[in-house]
Parts: sequence; structure tokens; C-alpha cells
Amino acid sequence: MLRVASLLDVKSPAPPPLDPAFVPAALANRRYRKAVHASGKSLHVGIALERDDGCICRHDLDVLPPGHLTDADTLRYVERHIKFLLWSRGGWQIHIQGPAPLCETIQRIYTPEGARAFDCGFMQRVYERPTSVRIVPPGAPLPDARNAASARGGHLDGCRIGFDLGASDYKLAAVQDGTPVFSIELPWDPVAQADPAYHRRHILEGLKLAASHLPRVDAIGGSSAGVIVGNRIKIASLFRSVTTEAFTNTVTPLFLDIQKEFGVPLEVANDGDVTALAGAMSLNTSAILGIAMGSSEAAGYLTPQGRITGDLHELAFAPVDFNPNAPADEWSGDRGVGASYFSQQAVSRLAPVAGIDLPKDMPVPERLKHIQQRADSGDVAARAIFDTIGSYLGFTIAHYADYYDFEHLLLLGRVTSGQGGEVLFEKARRTLAAQFPDVASRVQLHVPDEKSRRIGQAVAAASLPAIRR
Repeated sequence: MLRVASLLDVKSPAPPPLDPAFVPAALANRRYRKAVHASGKSLHVGIALERDDGCICRHDLDVLPPGHLTDADTLRYVERHIKFLLWSRGGWQIHIQGPAPLCETIQRIYTPEGARAFDCGFMQRVYERPTSVRIVPPGAPLPDARNAASARGGHLDGCRIGFDLGASDYKLAAVQDGTPVFSIELPWDPVAQADPAYHRRHILEGLKLAASHLPRVDAIGGSSAGVIVGNRIKIASLFRSVTTEAFTNTVTPLFLDIQKEFGVPLEVANDGDVTALAGAMSLNTSAILGIAMGSSEAAGYLTPQGRITGDLHELAFAPVDFNPNAPADEWSGDRGVGASYFSQQAVSRLAPVAGIDLPKDMPVPERLKHIQQRADSGDVAARAIFDTIGSYLGFTIAHYADYYDFEHLLLLGRVTSGQGGEVLFEKARRTLAAQFPDVASRVQLHVPDEKSRRIGQAVAAASLPAIRR
């Protein structure tokens, strides 16, 4: 049987030095769209994702007609698109309208028994409703887009407390009429603590310490890793040692309980969104996508109108590599998703390819530190790792630009530190300019200064809530 080459198997003219098999999602998608245009025949696939409060994301596609040798490419093109939307926007129900065989296959994939069982389970935890795919019959209306972007952030009037919960430290800032009058970083160890009382006690002690430096408290704003919906903690690695029952009963309503205790407006947002907000305040602009490369990939987004959208932005699970043999993410099991390319995991994965042998029992954070030290000393193999990650990023910025309207990309996280980070940043900039000049002409790359990294997050968090007058 004649084997037809995949439309999506696109090799870059300038592949990452340690990963020549990398298939940039941006190039694969562009090639498929070009084939659709050249065919003169296409079918419309309507896609709508519904999440809490009736918010609807619409992001439709045109595809090649079914019954051809490109059907497998069409399925992968549509499925990867839905997967990206699911993790960037969030949703408990996927509405799809298009060719019946395609829609039915998508419906089977996104079930608790299907290939995307992890995705379905995660979204059910977030939205507290079973994840499902609804096939919309031809001619029937699809839900219209409905946005719930809020104008949270940028409020600096009055006496405010801002906090930022990290895995090893807890940052606080007391802000009076826009001026930080007190800031501190308190060490804590939340990940290892099974008793939710530990977390509540430490958070309250910090807030009271910050309050002691203000004449009064008018509002509190917070930044935390994890998925937070309506100030309710749905999923957060900081509380991973807490039992499921204790998490539901005590951790989920933690911020609501703290708000009752202080009796003032309180808003908590995902740390990625607050990072984007901090960048916007520092640069005095908006339309920012923030990417943090740490233990995993975190992201946040501020619209051109300066609004936080309430979307997930969990780009660690969003596809960036269409190579069917791409590395599998250890948590979700899916291949080619962001966590394997923009995190400490990526550095560890690429080390043996670069010829760097590390002890098998060396923790991943220690591996990163060791390789960064080698890069700082000019080691060619270590620098090749960051060169490769920079190449990944240059291609992926163009991919992200297909889903986000941004003019500034803020790059931060432990992976971006030192000489290795400089190599990464420069390679990303050059790759984007060479491969996607149209995107490079409208997107600027930024690295925050040390002060913005350490304290700016807490100050930005303090600006989240509006004060009721």
C-alpha cells in the first residue's frame, strides 16, 4: 500500500540543535491551512468551548473534505486545536459541528475511557461537572462567543495588602496609595504539609504582619499557583499533601474564609495572570502573554484592553510539537505538550542528548542548577541545551500568536536565569525573526529585572480588587 506523507510532518529549515525531529505546531498548522486553501474545497468545523457562568470560546476551523488520504491529518489537526483551546481557555463541554465521522471520533477521544481521559478528569475537577462533547447537527446553531474578561488589577488607591504564594517563600507587600511601604519574603514549606491549618496559619500571620504597617486595610489581593475560580481553589500543587476530603472542605474555601475574617474586598488570581499584570504595570502597557519556565510551564495573559480573562492558560498541557514520537508528559501522558519543552524537565531531558551524564538520583532542580553552572562557565554542551529550548520557544511564540492577541511576551522562571537564559532568549528572538517575520514585527520579548521578579508580583496582586466606595 502506498504510504502518503503526512501534511503535518513539517521539518523546520532551522531545527533545534538537539532535537531535529521537532515538528513546530505553527508550521504544521500553516501547512494544513495552505493545503485547504489550495484544494479549493473545504468544510467548516464549528468549535465552541463552554465553561463556568456560561462563558463561551469560539474558534472554528476549515478542513479538507473527508474520504481522502488526508483524513488522519484532519483528525490530528482538529484534535490538537481542541486540546490547545481546552487548556488555554478551559471548559467542561465541547460543542462541535462538522463531518459526522470526525465529530464522532472527537467525542470518543474526550471521554473518561478515551485517549484524553486525563484532560476530562482535570476539567471535571475545575468546573465540577462531567466533561463531554456535544455534537451539533448540521444547520443547528452553535453557541455564540461570550466573554467574561474582568477589569481586575491596576487599582492602587487606598491601603492594600498584596501576597504571592510560592513553593518555598511567601511574598508580601503593604501598599498605600500606590507606594509600597513594606515588603518581605517569608520562608515556608507548604508542599510537604498535610494539615490545612498550617497553610491558613501562615497566610494569616503574613497578612497581619503586612497590615501592621498600614493605618488600615481597604483591600487584599493575592497571587497563587494553581486553578482558582471565583476565589475558590480548585487545583493547586502547593496543597498536594492535603487529603482530598480536607482539600474540598478546608482548602477550596480558604480565601473566602480569609475575606470574611478581614471584611474587605479580596481577589486572588492565578500567578501567571498576576505575572502578566505585573509586567503590564512595569511596562505601562497591555496585551501581554507571560511565560514562566520553572518546575513546569506557567502562563498568564492580559488582553489589549488590560483585562484578565479568567481563562485557564495552563499551557503546560497545550500541544507545541506535532511529532507523533515527541516526548510524553509524565503527568498527562500526552506527547508534545509545553511542560516537556519549557521547564526544568526539558533541561533534564536534553542533558543526555547533549552528552551530559548526570546521576539518576539527582533531583531535577539540582540538574538544572548544575547545567546552569556549566553554561555560566562557557560549557558548549550546556549552552546547546538552552539554545535548543530557545529554538522551541521561537517557533512556539508564533503558535501562541494564533490563539492569543499579544504584543509583548514576558519571559521568566528559573530556567531563564544566568548565561543559559541569555542564550535561550537570544535564540528565541532570532528564530522568531527568521521563521515568522510577520509575528516578530508585532511582538516584543521582555525579561523582567530582579526587583520586578521578587516584589513586583505582590504589589501587582495588591492592585487586583477595586475598593467599594
